[in-house]
Amino acid sequence: MQPKNYLGIYISKDTATAVCVEPHDKGEKIIDCFSVTAQHQEQPGLHILANLIAQGCAERNLEFSDVAVALDCATFMQHSIHSEFTDQKQIAATIRFDTEEALATDITEIALTFEIISTDENGSTLNVFTAQRKILSEVLLSLQQHNIDPITIEPDIICLSRFINNKIAADESRQQTMFAMLSRSSGYLIIPPAPAGADSRKSSIVRTFLVGPKQNRTELLTREVLMTTALSQSRGSINTLRFFDSAGAVDKTILSERTSLETADLELLDAARQSYTDGTNKVDFAIAHGAALTLFEKEHNVNFRDDFSPFQGKKIKTLNSLKFAAVSVTVLLIAVGLYFQTQLFNVNRDKKKIHNKFAQEYSAVTLKKLPDNVSIKHAVRDLGSLQRKIEAQTKGLDTDQTSILSKLKLVLSAFNKCANQTDLNIKMLSITSQNITITGDTSGRQKSITFFDQLRKSGLAVDRPNYNLEGGRDGFSITVTLKK
Repeated sequence: MQPKNYLGIYISKDTATAVCVEPHDKGEKIIDCFSVTAQHQEQPGLHILANLIAQGCAERNLEFSDVAVALDCATFMQHSIHSEFTDQKQIAATIRFDTEEALATDITEIALTFEIISTDENGSTLNVFTAQRKILSEVLLSLQQHNIDPITIEPDIICLSRFINNKIAADESRQQTMFAMLSRSSGYLIIPPAPAGADSRKSSIVRTFLVGPKQNRTELLTREVLMTTALSQSRGSINTLRFFDSAGAVDKTILSERTSLETADLELLDAARQSYTDGTNKVDFAIAHGAALTLFEKEHNVNFRDDFSPFQGKKIKTLNSLKFAAVSVTVLLIAVGLYFQTQLFNVNRDKKKIHNKFAQEYSAVTLKKLPDNVSIKHAVRDLGSLQRKIEAQTKGLDTDQTSILSKLKLVLSAFNKCANQTDLNIKMLSITSQNITITGDTSGRQKSITFFDQLRKSGLAVDRPNYNLEGGRDGFSITVTLKK
């Protein structure tokens, strides 16, 4: 079974950082972290980065169930938009129209996402992020080719803000603190919401800016900090600045003097209670870690996929499974149907053969054709009756009343015609379906012969006559049958 681990990926122009975390107690535990770069590739691109990410996961045997991606600030733009609504669903339904009106440009090929900064009786103040659909599609397709289908694609500043709020700001005092981070080519400013009741803000104030390789980082950070506090209209409540510079080029003393803020260093890896020695950039690590943390949240995410390509990974898998099951059941039913149809065809074929053969044999036995409306069952019963009759006749047990009566009538006719002439005396008659045995006597041998002749004239055959003289009478015993 696939473990319930989460993978956060931060993708910039030519580098990517991945952090794999495991839910642990009420928080999370970092399993591993690595960075890859395509700087030295002949044709660097997102497909190369995606391939390197997949290889890095395979080399470390990382197994995970869900993926979240953080997109570098160079690929999106941030806008402050006002909405007349305060409900999340109403804002989502109208945000494209509000953004298009505010920017005065066609946003057909633009994907956007938003977060609510604050609300009042006039509506909501929103942070709206826009990115080219083409870029987002390239990121998504490059990862999906390696079976990595991210649930969310968020701006990197949102992921970094989530990391700060979860790992650092929660331990800060009630006074407002601004967090500043400079990576190789990007800068980030975050002002977390004050404790409950301090102001009406629901989300952090966030800003991003690009950092050139030859820019003075101290001057750049000073300018951006002053601009951010001015735009947030909350400079009076901010008295602390915590910053981190991956290049280590910011002068903390000058920064504190020019911003009039208490300045302190920010250690990102200590905040995550984890350290790495593989050269992972600390800001990149914090962004990737923040991306993974989004998978622990159930509320609204600032997710580009909700607009241009809603995540349906689990739904698609379920639908594909249902389709496969439906196709399998259909094929099974067709196979079962064909099997029973074949069996029925064979039975009907054998039945027809048996019926034809039986009809021939029936006509041969009964001397008549088998009627079409008579079933074999009834015909077999008739044949059985005929068979029993034949067996009875063979054994002399025929009870055919017509045959017996015809023989008896002939015998009685012969009796009547010669009884007076021959002084005939019948002692016993034994009648069967085959013959009649007559035992009797006459007044003389000639009289007996006259009786036999009369039987022959009546259509009977006299077989095996036996004679004996007793008391002056000529006794006889004969067997008579119908002449053939």
